[in-house]
Amino acid sequence: MEEMTVRVPVTIKSKVTESLKAKLIADLQQRLDMVEQDLQQIEFQAKRLLSEQAKIDAQGLIQLRQQIEEEKQKRMNFKAEVAAKLKDAQALEIGSEIAQGTMEQTVTIKVGDNLDALMGSEILLEDGKIIAFRQ
Repeated sequence: MEEMTVRVPVTIKSKVTESLKAKLIADLQQRLDMVEQDLQQIEFQAKRLLSEQAKIDAQGLIQLRQQIEEEKQKRMNFKAEVAAKLKDAQALEIGSEIAQGTMEQTVTIKVGDNLDALMGSEILLEDGKIIAFRQ
């Protein structure tokens, strides 16, 4: 076998522009708002469920409280994570580059090719348009 076709990862990076920064901040703010609504909904439902459970079974009340607290804690952890990402997004400098994800590229390799060079491929975007390919 003289050659082989393989898939290698390609990193997608974006150049930070005012519009990208504003979009990232708006998306993260929307996520924070949704988490806050989820927390309010959990709180509202918890009151109703706890009062219903108290009438039925005191033993189940403890377990129900624990489940509710676990759900609230999951949302609080997610909220803290999103808040940290929002803070990072607000601190982004215009012109810097951020990773946006990865894709795969199909390449044909031969004996003697430098695989490390193929593994470091990048596509650079600016406002959604490709502005550079990098090896």
